[in-house]
Amino acid sequence: MLEPFLIHALLAGCAVSLVAGPLGCVILWRRMAYFGDTLSHGALMGVALGLLLGVDVTLGVIATGVSTGLVLFLLQRQERVGSDALLGILAHGSLAVGLIAISFLTGVRVDLMGYLFGDILAVSTTDLAWIAGGGVVILAALATIWRPLIALTVHEDTAVAEGVASSRTRFIFILLIALTIALAMKLIGVLLITALLIIPAATARNFARSPETMAVGAMLVGVAAVIAGLAASLRWDTPAGPSVVAAAVAFFVASLAAGALRGTARI
Repeated sequence: MLEPFLIHALLAGCAVSLVAGPLGCVILWRRMAYFGDTLSHGALMGVALGLLLGVDVTLGVIATGVSTGLVLFLLQRQERVGSDALLGILAHGSLAVGLIAISFLTGVRVDLMGYLFGDILAVSTTDLAWIAGGGVVILAALATIWRPLIALTVHEDTAVAEGVASSRTRFIFILLIALTIALAMKLIGVLLITALLIIPAATARNFARSPETMAVGAMLVGVAAVIAGLAASLRWDTPAGPSVVAAAVAFFVASLAAGALRGTARI
């Protein structure tokens, strides 16, 4: 029989995978992988904010994630700095500021490695409640904007001409990414969060025939990666979060091999 901490880890990992799957698909379609990295690196400032104010760290990460997403949304409209340069500056700048802020927190014991690389085996009942509740909210919101989001991804000008609210839809999507990062941070850490968004979606793309089947496939691959990663962690005593990501990479490589045999492999 599984120990309670393993059950918590398994449930939390599967719940995050169900949320990250469809979000990751849209991130791939819209070529926003580095955008997700920027939001995840900024999560460390949220950790410092939560510890400084004495509130739940998840609330601090949500607050900074939403703020960073808003800043990115507004700054992407300017033309003086390229989008890729802007994302790079904000990603590494926010990570550096977060690390510096944490170093000034005296009298507070901070598990920096846990925040950077995650500790899925330390998920508590409270964490599980946050992940479950937040996951339901994120999936409900994503279902609401799914069709407009797909339309914008296929051809933005046509979607706008047909009445799709482009700015509102994109901003809601950014907020959903920020919320997902806040939920997943404790599981695999701020440096590996984007992997859980991108790799299952990239794996599912090699087999999907429609946006919906790709989203479902990404969910299933993410859940399989969590199960395989936790099993490998228990078997060989490896770090749980990185083991989950490594399992996802293994599935991706297998999908490439299978796709190459059929002539449909895509990266």
